[in-house]
Amino acid sequence: MQISVELTLSPLQNEFEAPIIAFIKKLRASGLTVIENPLSTQVYGDYDVVMPLLHSEIKNAFELMENGLIFLKIVKSNRSDYEPNF
Repeated sequence: MQISVELTLSPLQNEFEAPIIAFIKKLRASGLTVIENPLSTQVYGDYDVVMPLLHSEIKNAFELMENGLIFLKIVKSNRSDYEPNF
């Protein structure tokens, strides 16, 4: 089953860039389709590959920060090729 996941990692601390950069670099290294923009990162791929990766990398990211939160949206389909038609 293919999924699309949108993530926004928000460390609630003054030093916030390093945990975000480390998190995105791990996602990039996964071999999955990863698309970034200034507000979020999208990951696309097979559910059984994406979810274990997110499980471990979210934990790793949280261990790098004192306080933080993550917003997560999951869509059941691979939307990586979406292009607006308007």
